[in-house]
Amino acid sequence: MITFYFLVLILILMIAYAGVDGTMRVFVYLDLSIKYAIVRVRMYFMGRRLRKQLITIKNELDAERNRNKK
Repeated sequence: MITFYFLVLILILMIAYAGVDGTMRVFVYLDLSIKYAIVRVRMYFMGRRLRKQLITIKNELDAERNRNKK
């Protein structure tokens, strides 16, 4: 329960110091930062999957070239 009161106190102090607009900007920034972090993680896994697929395709093409040379 004390954590809730502490959170409300911080929110009230933020509004008193920066106003409602400044406080909302902080929350919008935090929201966008979290969304961007999620996108970066998804891009990392997409890159890994794409790299794996490209390596597979390259190996298949190399094997086909070697068969055609013989």
